[in-house]
Amino acid sequence: MSVRISLRVSPGARRTELVGRHGEGWRVRVAAPPERGRANEALVEHLAKLLGVRRAGIRLVAGAGSRDKVVEVDGLTAAQVDSALG
Repeated sequence: MSVRISLRVSPGARRTELVGRHGEGWRVRVAAPPERGRANEALVEHLAKLLGVRRAGIRLVAGAGSRDKVVEVDGLTAAQVDSALG
C-alpha cells in the first residue's frame, strides 16, 4: 500500500516546516538551498519525521527540479497522511 502526495516546496526558507494546504496538496518550506538536490533530501527527511515512516519509504516521483513535487509514501493511506500532516 502506498499513497502519492502533491507538494509545493519553497527552498531556502529560514526553517523547514509544513505550512498547510495548497490546493489538493501541501505547502512545505525547506531551509536547504535548491542546489545539488539538497532541498529534495531535506524534504524527504522532514516528511519521514512528520509521517513516522522510514526515509527509504518515501520517494520523489515527479518534480525533482521544480517547486511542484509528487512524493510516494509506502505503508500509509491517504487518510493517515492527512491526519499526520493536518
